[in-house]
Amino acid sequence: MIANIDLHLHSKYSMGTSKFMSIENIVKYGKLKGLDIIGTGDCLNPKWLDEIKNHLNDNLVLTTEVEDKFRVHHLIILPNLGQTAELIDYFSKYSKNISYEGRPNVSLDGKQIMDIVKDLGGLIGPAHVFTPWTSLYKTYDSVYDCYGKKPDYIELGLSADTDMADMVEELRDITFLSNSDAHSFYPHRMGREFNQMEISSVGDVEHNFEEIKNAIKNNKIVANYGLDPNLGKYHTTACTRCYLRYDIDDAIKFKFKCKECGGTIKKGVLERSGELSKDNKVIHPSFRPPYHKIIPLAEIISFSIDKGINTKSVQTLYDKYLGNFKNEIEILTKSDIHELKAIHETVGQTIEKFRNNTINIYPGGGGEYGYISKNPVKIKRYEQKTTLENWMG
Repeated sequence: MIANIDLHLHSKYSMGTSKFMSIENIVKYGKLKGLDIIGTGDCLNPKWLDEIKNHLNDNLVLTTEVEDKFRVHHLIILPNLGQTAELIDYFSKYSKNISYEGRPNVSLDGKQIMDIVKDLGGLIGPAHVFTPWTSLYKTYDSVYDCYGKKPDYIELGLSADTDMADMVEELRDITFLSNSDAHSFYPHRMGREFNQMEISSVGDVEHNFEEIKNAIKNNKIVANYGLDPNLGKYHTTACTRCYLRYDIDDAIKFKFKCKECGGTIKKGVLERSGELSKDNKVIHPSFRPPYHKIIPLAEIISFSIDKGINTKSVQTLYDKYLGNFKNEIEILTKSDIHELKAIHETVGQTIEKFRNNTINIYPGGGGEYGYISKNPVKIKRYEQKTTLENWMG
């Protein structure tokens, strides 16, 4: 079977996460989204693990994200409860917050973390590999500088796609994952990025781990689905305070200090992937699956009817679509456009534009999400004034 799988999300025990992020809601809304297997997230947290134990047969797999001593984030997938308990015990010697934080800080480096995870039979790779705050490529110029050897996968993150990652030579023989990193169970968060994998069946957490491991190790990832990277918060170089976009040369010249407001300029994922590329080419290896750009249905409806995403109007139309089609992923990727337009013409047109890659997007940067636009966009970008303009004020 071809399974839709999201391996990275968080529980209510992670900072900045919805208090309603329970296992029950993850399972319930994951099915509405169309996910066949979902990462538990935060499985090293004792309270969250107690909840997980009551849902071992509910299409889950044990996952967690940890932050190392250099603030690099790692996505870990574990085989079973026994190995999870061993990892908790080991990390407890090196973490002050593992008992209460969903995404614990661990005073070890990437190589040390990889070694213990591999000893326990788990899988590991960098989370959101390019993002400018807590990623591998924020701290290192090579995955091998971090781990000493090849990771099992790299996670692209919301601001990157397959084309950008395959500009980097050392990544061309590594499996790519696309996951949501969701902090709430809402369908416009969970499953906004996911992987399609060829597996035999869905089962309990141990069975699901083996299926995912086999898919990752044997090139059985059929497709990566995710946001157009322009919609990510860190796609382009921009100020983190006023969100003014910058050409990277200007940002470097100004020592990453915004000329308009004095805020910090953060290097965009687009610029970072180009910086890491030695040949400036996108070269996909033969095993690389296609990357399909999507956007959550609730956001499409919100844009199409010009109403807030949490309004009753959007929810009513969302429910109408879910009542007429199998699930959200089917609607976004497979459902007949004419049938989608029959429910709401403009919503159907927007989905069609995304499938045809003809949508207008204002690119995200500096922590501001990108957004879709009805008209061609003019980017608010820093432009150096001429001497005369400076003199005139």
